[in-house]
Amino acid sequence: MHTIILSLLILCLLPLICAWTAGYYRQKQFGSVDNKEPRQQSLQLTGAGARAVAAQANTWEALGVYSAAILAVFISGIDLQSIGTPITLFVALRIAYIFLYIGNMDKLRSLSFLTGLGICIYLFYIALSAV
Repeated sequence: MHTIILSLLILCLLPLICAWTAGYYRQKQFGSVDNKEPRQQSLQLTGAGARAVAAQANTWEALGVYSAAILAVFISGIDLQSIGTPITLFVALRIAYIFLYIGNMDKLRSLSFLTGLGICIYLFYIALSAV
């Protein structure tokens, strides 16, 4: 259970880290951070800053899918210790995904995304298999 809770905490913090990174790029590109219209300013970002904004959006989306998969496993009654490896791998892939996205490494980023999605599908599969 400790691994699951820690993974959820880390995954909840990742979008905020992306937002702070995008803030850095807003400051760098525009000379200031518009706190009154931050989303409008973010839409004007280019390059790494725009990719940081996109990584943030995708990270929120991935958190929803992952949370649903974890809930399915929990409801199914599977021993939660048995999914420690896929959970740890998912968190590592999501951290790598952000670096790969901001660093403009599209093929590796897509591989990271698809592998993480595969882990979520695997978690749903084992949950369905147990009920």
